[in-house]
Order: sequence, then C-alpha cells, then structure tokens
Amino acid sequence: MPETNSKWEKHLEIASISDVGMRRASNQDSLCVSMASSMERWSEMGHMFLVADGMGAHAAGELASEIAADKIPQLYTKFRDLSPPEALRQAVSDANAAIHRKGQANEDFYNMGTTCSVLTLLPQGAVVAHVGDSRVYRLRNNKLEQLTFDHSLVWEMRAMGNLAADDESLSQVPKNVITRSLGPNANVNVDLEGPFPTQVGDTFLVCSDGLTGQVTDQELGPILANLPAREAARVLVDLSNLRGGPDNITLIIVKVINQSMATTANSRQGPIRVGAKKTKMTPIAGGIFGLFAVTALFMFFVSQSIITAAIPGVIALAALVWFLFLLTQNLSGGVVLGNGQRFGKGPYTRTDAASGKDVIYQLETITGDLQKAAVGQKWEVNWPKMERLIAKANESVKQEDQAMAIRCYARSICFLMEQLREHSRRSASDTNVDDI
Repeated sequence: MPETNSKWEKHLEIASISDVGMRRASNQDSLCVSMASSMERWSEMGHMFLVADGMGAHAAGELASEIAADKIPQLYTKFRDLSPPEALRQAVSDANAAIHRKGQANEDFYNMGTTCSVLTLLPQGAVVAHVGDSRVYRLRNNKLEQLTFDHSLVWEMRAMGNLAADDESLSQVPKNVITRSLGPNANVNVDLEGPFPTQVGDTFLVCSDGLTGQVTDQELGPILANLPAREAARVLVDLSNLRGGPDNITLIIVKVINQSMATTANSRQGPIRVGAKKTKMTPIAGGIFGLFAVTALFMFFVSQSIITAAIPGVIALAALVWFLFLLTQNLSGGVVLGNGQRFGKGPYTRTDAASGKDVIYQLETITGDLQKAAVGQKWEVNWPKMERLIAKANESVKQEDQAMAIRCYARSICFLMEQLREHSRRSASDTNVDDI
C-alpha cells in the first residue's frame, strides 16, 4: 500500500481490484485511488476514487481509460479557485477533451471512449461525478443505494417513460448500449451527485459493469455489509468470474471507520458554495499590511520614536484587520449546498441488504459446485481447512447467524478459487517445462 494511503488506515478501510475476467484478452478498465497527503489537504479537496471502463479496438479503450484515470486526479488538484464539485466537473470535462484529441489524432484510436465514475469524500460529504454506466453505490443501515444514473439505453428509455421496470420487452433492449461516454465527442455532459452526508459505517462501492452485469444489487448489499472490504472485493470478483466473467471487472470499496471522516465531525469546514467568485482584494490587503508594518518598524528603529511610527503602524493594523476579515469572507455569490440543496436526483435505486437468506443459498450452491469440480479435476486442495470453513458455515445457518454464514461461504469460495488459480499456475509451469 502506498505510504499516503497508509496514513488513512485508521480512518478508512479501502480495497480495490481490477481483473481481466474470463473472456477478454486484455483489461481495458482503469482505476485510481488518490488520497490526500494531509488532513489539511483533505479538508480542501478530499479523497478521490475513480473507475473507468474503456471502449474501442486496437487497445484504444485501454488508452482512453488510462487517460481518464491519470488526468482527472491531476486536473482536479489544479482548480483550487473552484469549489470541489466544480473542480471535479471541470477535471472530467478536460479529461474528455484530452481523450477526444488523442482519438482524432490517430486513426487507430478514432472514436475511442471510456465510462468514468468518480467518488470524492469531502468534509461536507460524498460528491460524485459520472459519465456512462459504471456505478457508485452507498451501503448505509442495511440499505444499498445506487447514487448514479446509468447512461445506458435501458435506463434512458425507462426515464422517458417508454419502459417500466417490470416490462417484459425490457429484456429485448441491449443492456450494453451506453448513451454517454468520455472521448467520442469534444464536449460531454458530466452528471454531479451530492453532497451525500457521511457517517461511520457507510460503505461506498465504485465499479464497472463487469461486476454489476454478473452480481445483482440483492447480492452486493449483504456481501458488502458482512465482509471486510478486502474479502468483499475478492469474493465479488470471484463471483463475477464464476458466472462467466464476460467483461473486465473493476471495483473500489471504501468504508468509513472513523468519526473523523463523518460529516458531523467536520461541520466547522462550512458548507460547499458553488458558483461563487473569490475576492481579489485579499492579497492586496495582505500586501498593504506587510508594506506598512515594515515601514512602521523601520521608522521606529531609525527615529526611536513611537509617535513617528504611529501613522504607518495604524495603517498596518487596519490592513491586518481588513485582511483577516477577507479571509473569512473570501467567497461572494453562488449557491450554498446543504440542508436539502445538492446536485442530481440520486439515489436512483434502493435495495434491502438486511436479509441474506437468498445470498447464503447462492453462495452455498456455488461452494458445492466448486467442491465437485475440485474433486473431479483433482485439484490440490487443503481439504481440512475447507471442511472447517464449510462446517462453520453450516453451523451458522442452523443458528440463523446470517452474517457468519455469508462470511464462511464467501471465504470458502475465495479459498477454492485461489486453489484453482494455484493449480492453473502449476499446470502452466509444468507444461512450459515439458515443452523445452
């Protein structure tokens, strides 16, 4: 873990994975975890978590998502004169322009694009910037909420009232057709959502559709609720691959574990103000104070008379008061977010994560199928450890301890999948040796 990230281990629990999946030759997804270098820096710009899902042939999609993951964090930190949401939107827009220019300059990259979902955790709450069908979720009090709107044909048709959520014809609409992405056009409309107040226990998930295409919201909620971030990330990727893994799978899980990251603990920061302009008088006031303070000191030391230094001293004091006042009033105009005022209309879906019975059944079934495959294909498995996990899972089911049952079955799946990966590595190594 990078040193900057380790500074925040007592505040946030973070896990991230980007997996190629089972059917793709390359990984066109990218992710970025950009942590503030200090508490002061966090109070200004927050932490950033980004997932981008690239599209395009000849590695164009991979390049598009890499540009988004590299440029957006860099650009975001440069727009300090803007509020964080405005800086975030501008950074995504500028990254779109960079991807578009690259696509226009090389025919191999023509029309390349990428989705992009960015979560920023600020003292005032969570703010999201979003283009495409990658998603941002928040789990709170056993409710899984999707904070982003999918820019896909299915969701757009439903939003226009052309399709109901339970309409049978919905299955005929291609789910992988997206209506908005970074890169194909010189300009892009960036959705902003939030700020959503944060509290201890909140768990955020930023992910590509390689995950949500294979794992339902009804499964995501209980898994996120009952497993540590790293274990949840691993089992979600394993589940996606066990169900075919037709696409790259990328996810970031962020859990608030310390009151320092909660909105209520940072009320002194004041609300976010958007559309405001910083006054240009602050540096002038500071300059006047400095000039007359130096003048007063010089005249006092030369003349050794307080009266002689009084006039520039009074001017310096007045400038100091003016300067301090401007520091507290350095924004004019704009709209204050908070108390019901925020960007977007999210959350767009809510799913109950309290009951995990269906998830337990799914995990138990998958575990059984994996065990049969391991025996049939003669994997080298640490069966005593496996049997202990299964026994504990079965006992938890009998005691109706759903949380423990989910943990044990999830760990069983991850354990068997790791055994499978190790078996595959050994088989590949043996094959290479034989071929020499």
